[in-house]
Formats: sequence, structure tokens, C-alpha cells
Amino acid sequence: MEPDKLLNTLILPVGTKVVTRIDLIAKDLQVRREKGAVGTIVKSPTDNSHAYLIRFPDGAEHPFRRGELSILKEMQRDGFQPPEGAFEKLTQFIIYKCIVGSRAYGLDNEMSDIDRRGIYLPPAELHWSLYGVPEQLDMPESEECYFEIQKFLILALKANPNILECLFTPLIEFKSDLADELLSIRECFLSKIVYQTYNGYVLSQFKKLEQDVRTTGSIKWKHAMHLLRLLLAGIEILNEGYVPVQISKHRELLLEIKAGQKSWDSINSWRLELHKEFDEAKQRSKLPERPDYQKANEFLIHARRSVT
Repeated sequence: MEPDKLLNTLILPVGTKVVTRIDLIAKDLQVRREKGAVGTIVKSPTDNSHAYLIRFPDGAEHPFRRGELSILKEMQRDGFQPPEGAFEKLTQFIIYKCIVGSRAYGLDNEMSDIDRRGIYLPPAELHWSLYGVPEQLDMPESEECYFEIQKFLILALKANPNILECLFTPLIEFKSDLADELLSIRECFLSKIVYQTYNGYVLSQFKKLEQDVRTTGSIKWKHAMHLLRLLLAGIEILNEGYVPVQISKHRELLLEIKAGQKSWDSINSWRLELHKEFDEAKQRSKLPERPDYQKANEFLIHARRSVT
């Protein structure tokens, strides 16, 4: 059954606010109440072959069938949807476009996709409109995703690995002057929060891999490889104050893991060693406990003002 038809088979409860979809015509063929009137259901039928009793603000009550009514909340929600194609036009406001993923890490092969990420900065009038702007523009067919600038900065402050890699990737396809300013202050997003974010994610994901080993005897080797890569990156961030994107030192070993050429025991053993190194790196790291929220906020305000 089609979704719209399925919804129309559900009985609306008493108290639901509705909007009439037809004119109410009296016996003398005069319009007693025009369509678009708002009322409240005071009596629901046992099935949708019978009518609902609707009470209007003036106290009058009239019967309407389900197909003659719309739910007020749904109409209000639908009314605030932007015009068709509006979000596609937001791509004109992209200020930063880069390549991340396997190709940026140097771990790609002929089958690897090109993953593009970046930032878009819409003008103030779009923020002020009824529709607002989406936090991100997803284009799954082309493996692209662009974050609204505030969302991007918040994720960077939280040490989101994918976002930090956007700031440090060597593969930049486009950057505006404003994006160049952001790259010049990218170190302000680095802090010891990296330890919590990276370590916590790897621990939770390795537990799932361990479960896969117990239940199926196999794992997603590519996923395991990227988890180890994250640990290596986290260690270097804490030690050097820089996000390593391009893999060099451990590239061959990571590719062997990706290809399923290493045993689970050897992978897990290396993971435990890296966790220990990560702990030690956190203890001696010179990074601040928290990122520079003030500098990030100043940049956001500066960026917003540049397009008002």
C-alpha cells in the first residue's frame, strides 16, 4: 500500500486539530464554511468509511470524511519546506572543497572512490528566512558532503576526525580567501580532546569487531585498518600538534590489513600497543586541554559578517 493511502487508513484521535480540504455546502447550495477552516475532532469513527465530527471555533459542529481533512501539524510542517530545488542552489556558496578518505591517506587503489568534503557559507538572508539552511549538503551519488560553516567549526572543536582531516588534507581542490584564513588558524582546534574522541571511537568499534570474530569468524578488514590509522593519527596529533593525513611510515602494514593478510590476533595485539602509546602521548602532550573556542567564535562572526 502506498504511504499516503496507508496514513489515510489510520483513525485520527479526538482532539486532533485539522484543516478542511473542501467547502462545506448547505442544502441550498450556499457555501456554509470555506475550505481551509481549522477545527478540532470531537468524535472519531470506528473506521474511515464513516465521518469525523469536527467542532469549529464558533462552536458549530459538522461531519467530514477523512479524505476531506488534513492534519494541521502536517500542513504547518509542509508549509515550511523550502521551494523545490532551493538546497541544490546552495552549492554556489561553497568556500572550501577538499579530498579526504583513502586517496588523501595514500591508501587507495583503482577501486577507491573520491570522497570530497568541505564548507559552505550561505548569506545572512537565507539564515533569516523561514526555511533556514541545512547543516550539511549531502550528495551521495558523487561522494560529496559540505557542512554549513558553524556546524563544521563545532565538529572541529569536538575533534571530529573527519573534520580535522579536512583542515589538514594535502588535497585541496578549492579554497576562498576566507577558507585560507581558516586554514591559517587550524591549530586552534587541536587539544587533548583528541584523545577522548579518537580513543573512545576506536575502543567501541573494536568491541564490535571482536563480536564479529566470535559470531562469524570474520571482520571488515578495511574498517579495522582505518581504526588503527586513527590511533596512529591520534598519537601524532598529541605528540606533534599536527594532523597527519598522508600515511607513510605504516602504509604497507595498513594495506596488508586492508587486504585481509594479517590475522585478527596480530591486529588486536598492535591495537593494544597503540592504545598504550596513545596513553603515554596524552600524558606528555603540550596541547591545551581544550581548543581555542574564542578564536573559533571570532572567525565565525567574521565569516558571517563577510556575507551579510
